Amino acid sequence: MVFFGVAHAAETGPGLLQIDVAQGENPGKMGVVLQIFLLLTILSLVPSILIMVTCFTRIAIVLSLLRQAIGAAQLPPNQIIIGLSLFLTFFVMTPVWQNVHQNALKPYLDNQLSSAEALERATTPIRGFMIKQTREKDLALLVGIAKMERPKNIDDVPTTVLIPAFMISELKTAFQIGFMLYIPFLIIDMVVASVLLSMGMMMLPPVMVSLPFKLMIFVLTDGWFLIVGSLIKSFKF
Repeated sequence: MVFFGVAHAAETGPGLLQIDVAQGENPGKMGVVLQIFLLLTILSLVPSILIMVTCFTRIAIVLSLLRQAIGAAQLPPNQIIIGLSLFLTFFVMTPVWQNVHQNALKPYLDNQLSSAEALERATTPIRGFMIKQTREKDLALLVGIAKMERPKNIDDVPTTVLIPAFMISELKTAFQIGFMLYIPFLIIDMVVASVLLSMGMMMLPPVMVSLPFKLMIFVLTDGWFLIVGSLIKSFKF
């Protein structure tokens, strides 16, 4: 085992930096340094992991499409959309996180499992969630591109294949829900535009007239209640 050391500036001359590779007196320290480096790397990838293996993608896209369908470009603000998506993601994924904590994290912290066993146990409930949301066609596409042998069952599918298949399925589902949201608001825009055209008010933008009607209908139908409820129920458990 080796460690990296930086020589003193007096030995290397002014303005020079020398990397010295020598045998470490305590090789165990190098292992600790590598573990800390690996942990920091994983923490830096947490946002990407949150997007890739949770329901955040579907929720964020649907809420963004809803804002565009209403016609309020900046309302709710992006911070509100992302914040609501995060908390809904935590709500939906709570059973999965509890499973990971009970079966993987807690035994690992109690020194009952090795890091490899804990990682395998932690991956199982997350894979189970992704499998339930992934379409078979999308999974077959990624398996074919990877030029793998046909898996005997879903457990034989590698996680590196399952994650992109899951994301493709989430994108498709999110756009399907967004399309259904667009239809009633599009009808309102068409009706308002037809009325304004028949009245000869062609210089008045239809969006200025249709936006109050869309907001009124959305509030009267308790739109947020319906959207959030439908989003959460769209996930299979």
